[in-house]
Amino acid sequence: MSNILSVKPLGFPWPTQDPFLFCVHHLDFYPKGNSHLGPQASLTGRNIGQDFAENKEGWRMYHGTNVPGFPAHPHSGFETVTIVTKGFVDHSDSLGAAGRFGHGDVQWMTAGKGVQHCEMFPLLNQEKENTLELFQIWLNLPKASKKVEPHFSMLWNETIPVVTVVDEAGAKTLVKVMAGNYQGHQAPSPAPNSWAANPTNEVAIWLIQLSPHASWQLPASTSVVNRSVFFYEGDQIQVSEKAFGAHAAIQLKSNVNIDIKNGATPSSLLLLQGKAINEPVAQHGPFVGNTQADIQQIFFEYQKDEFGGWPWPSPEHVHAANETRFAKYPGGQIERP
Repeated sequence: MSNILSVKPLGFPWPTQDPFLFCVHHLDFYPKGNSHLGPQASLTGRNIGQDFAENKEGWRMYHGTNVPGFPAHPHSGFETVTIVTKGFVDHSDSLGAAGRFGHGDVQWMTAGKGVQHCEMFPLLNQEKENTLELFQIWLNLPKASKKVEPHFSMLWNETIPVVTVVDEAGAKTLVKVMAGNYQGHQAPSPAPNSWAANPTNEVAIWLIQLSPHASWQLPASTSVVNRSVFFYEGDQIQVSEKAFGAHAAIQLKSNVNIDIKNGATPSSLLLLQGKAINEPVAQHGPFVGNTQADIQQIFFEYQKDEFGGWPWPSPEHVHAANETRFAKYPGGQIERP
C-alpha cells in the first residue's frame, strides 16, 4: 500500500489537516524602502488595501496602504505561528505588546479569547531590494483552551535547532525544528496553552532543505497522526515511491519511515504534523469556535470592546527604522535575541 495518502496542488492558502487550520507562504521581492519603510516605487495601478495580485513586479502590498502587510485585525480561538526566513515583520497588538522579528525567527501567538494585532513588513533597506519570505500557520486550540488569555512569545532563530544530516554520498539535508523533536533535538517551548505543548500530540513544524541529489528519511511518528509535507521550492523530488516535478501538498502515512530523494537542484519542504483534535470546527474568517453559537459570541465580545481596543497611533503601526529585532511583552519586559 502507498505511503502517500493524497496529493494536492499548492494554492493560496495551502491545504492543511487537523490540528492545523491554515497555512500560507508569502514570497515578495520588494524594492528599496523609502523613509516611511514603504516601497520606493509607485503604487499606481494597485488595488491598495486589497493588493493580492500575483506577479505584479514580484511583490504585493496586501492590506497595507503605505507599508505592505496586514493592518490591525482580530483573532480568536486558535494560534498563529509565523516563520520569517527573509526580511522582517513588525508586530503590535491590543495588549500593548510589540516586536520586530525576521531572518529565521518564529513568533508563536495564542489568540485565545481574543486579540487584535497588526503584521507589517517594514522595508528597512533603502540601498537595495527587500526580499520577504514568511509562512503563517494557524494551529487550532481544543475547546478547553479556546478562551485562555492571549499570549505571544518569540522563538529566536539563534535558539531553534538546525540539524545537519549527511547521506552516504556526502549530500546534506538541513532540518530546522520549530516544533517537536528530531533526533533528540528539541524545539523551543511553544506557547503554554498550545496543542503543541503536550508532547503526546506529536506536533511538528520543520523546514527541510535538501542539497542537490540528497537522500533523507523522515522518521515515523510513534502513533498515527496527521502528517503533510509541502514541496514548495525546487525542480524535482521523490517522496516514497512517487516523483514530483511540480510543487505540491503531500499527505503521508505517519507511522512509517518516508524516504525522500532530491533532484539536481536544491529543494525545500515544510512539514506539518500533529495529532488531530477531533472536535467540530466553526470558522468565520479570523474567528474559530466549535459551533455557530460560539462564533456569534465571539462577534459580540469583539463588538463590545474590540478585544481591548487599539493602543497604537495607526492600524499599520511600524517601529523605528533603526530598531533591531526585539519583543516587548504586555508587562513591558523587553527581550532581544
